[in-house]
Amino acid sequence: MCLAVPGKVMEIEERDGTRMATVDFGGVVKEVCLEYVPDLAVGEYAIVHVGFALQRLDEESARRTLALFEELGLLQEEFGDPWEAAAEAGQEAGQ
Repeated sequence: MCLAVPGKVMEIEERDGTRMATVDFGGVVKEVCLEYVPDLAVGEYAIVHVGFALQRLDEESARRTLALFEELGLLQEEFGDPWEAAAEAGQEAGQ
């Protein structure tokens, strides 16, 4: 399942001509492309889908949505368990 998830922009940098951000999704931190929302600033929230910020979001809406996703277990489903993914990758390499 793919979700559009709200996240808080923690850091912004330009990488190879592309505006990128480090975004915190309620404790899960990922790299996100900001090309669709070029004026997004550090400290603001955005809706993110498959690694692209799509729209600015107010903080209260973002916090409510993240709390609901966490309650429903959707953040874990969307981002997965990094230890589980590493274990699976190790098993596949050994096959």
